[in-house]
Amino acid sequence: MTVRKTYLIPIILAILITLPGLYLRLSGTADGWLAAVSPDRNLVVCVALLTGLAVVGASFLLLWACDAAQEDISQTLALAIVALIAVLPEYAVDMYITWQAGHHPAYAPLAIANMTGANRLIIGVAWMCVAGVCWLKTRRGVRIERARRTELFFLGLATLYAFVIPLKGSLAWYDGVVFFLIYCWYIRVAGRVEVAESEAEGPAELLLSLPQTPRRLVTAGMFLFSALVILLSAKPFSEGLINSGKLYHLNEFLLVQWLAPIASEAPEFTVAIMFALRKRAGLALGSLLSSNLNQWTLLVGMIPWVYAFAHGSFNSSIPMNTSQMQEILLTAAQSLLGIVLLARLRLSIGQALLIFGLFLGQLILPLLFDAYPRLLPFHVSAAVVHPAFSLIYIGIALTVVLRHYRRILTLRHGTSAYK
Repeated sequence: MTVRKTYLIPIILAILITLPGLYLRLSGTADGWLAAVSPDRNLVVCVALLTGLAVVGASFLLLWACDAAQEDISQTLALAIVALIAVLPEYAVDMYITWQAGHHPAYAPLAIANMTGANRLIIGVAWMCVAGVCWLKTRRGVRIERARRTELFFLGLATLYAFVIPLKGSLAWYDGVVFFLIYCWYIRVAGRVEVAESEAEGPAELLLSLPQTPRRLVTAGMFLFSALVILLSAKPFSEGLINSGKLYHLNEFLLVQWLAPIASEAPEFTVAIMFALRKRAGLALGSLLSSNLNQWTLLVGMIPWVYAFAHGSFNSSIPMNTSQMQEILLTAAQSLLGIVLLARLRLSIGQALLIFGLFLGQLILPLLFDAYPRLLPFHVSAAVVHPAFSLIYIGIALTVVLRHYRRILTLRHGTSAYK
């Protein structure tokens, strides 16, 4: 019991780091600092930092509450609720920016920034971290259960449809319908899977040790509190990042694409690494796969609908330029490579290093070539880097498919319930 009591400390710390950002929002201080005619740079950064920390703290609380909630609700309902709540931080940021884009066209280029950044971070960095820890612990690659073919199959469907978006040059409301239907099909299949019970660890273990009624009340309270913090923090956090970029002459798209996901994905990264350290790397990678799937279906699917409601019309799709379409293409291409590599239900350290190396390349090279344009021959623009990496991802993926096509075809069994 002494050990379990120590799990109360992370819960208290998570609550405490939400309070400064929550105060800035509820008191109106954050809005005042951001709306100033000549905003102070330090105050704007302070808003972004404190509200970002609030999102991090609330995300941890959500994660622990999700683990505890699965003890009290049916499996299918748990899958649906946990899937929705787990990506709430990304929803909050993306939905706020998309809603603003419906009223202010200047926000439109930022609508897909958080989603593309979050997905590429999970596959490019989190997968590498899990595989790296697993290799250091066991000198072996990560193996995942056959049941994970369900996530791989439906993530594959969403990824393949995602290629349609840059090909036709728009993200419209009917695209959202397709992504939503893919997610509904996934929930129907996943709800039939009898998953073996897994022991909760950390703060979730403390919650599960409580009697039923107190546990449900505490879990519900954590859900409500963390959801409130995230929803209240979305606006000042997003505006703080955007305004910081303007004041410091930084690229606002890159800030939203990379800094926002770092805050919202921190709990999932942490838990995945903790599972890997306890030699449960397969479970860690499986949880990251679920996150990718939720974002490629529900999150992307809701973006055009939120824009349509904010814009007051379903006749026009959310405006995106060539650069945004290239970002979607690159994210889909990376996802495709990740899926075909995992089709054999294992991820070697070499494969993880390949994905990580490509991620670093697509992240660093555009910045390097923008700073030193003479490095590129024939006066080629740095804008060609991401399309080039998309082709590299797709080329490697097709090579893997040709060599292991029988394994790729086994993903179709993901539509069956594994008992």
